[in-house]
Amino acid sequence: MGGVIISLAIEKFPQKIAVAVFLTAFTPAPHLPIRTMAEEYNRRLDSTMDIQHGFENGEDKPPTSLLFGPKFLSTKLYQLSPPEDLALATFLVRPIALFADANLSEVIALTDENYGAARRVYIISDKDNVIKEDLQRWMIEKNPVEEVEEIYDSDHMVMLSRPLELCSCLERIAGKFA
Repeated sequence: MGGVIISLAIEKFPQKIAVAVFLTAFTPAPHLPIRTMAEEYNRRLDSTMDIQHGFENGEDKPPTSLLFGPKFLSTKLYQLSPPEDLALATFLVRPIALFADANLSEVIALTDENYGAARRVYIISDKDNVIKEDLQRWMIEKNPVEEVEEIYDSDHMVMLSRPLELCSCLERIAGKFA
């Protein structure tokens, strides 16, 4: 959900952002709503494994939260990260709130004037098993960015699986766009 949060920050404070960096993240846009990306993600999803969904509004309503299970964490999010980081994540994992479909367009309303004016960079993680490389490239194609960087042999948690490469990449981006 980091890409959604970055997009909302761009929309609200476009004048304060030199460049927005999307690291293996969803990239909604005024013409590419989060619902469309979620549908594409679900279409490509191979397995939810041991993810648990919460139904705080009742079983007959859409899920309101999800909780990553240990198998999902180890094979989809942290498969190339150090084992101690996976162990800590397994211990600290908490439910993630989900927006109801009806609220998505209201909560994540992006405009060409604000979001569209920001410079954006996307960093691809080639071994991300959550937002797979083909989906990352699909989002970039649908919502072009100023620059695309790649970090090889990194999982979804790039800051843990390839921290030095990520720092170097962020330094290059900062030097170019700051």
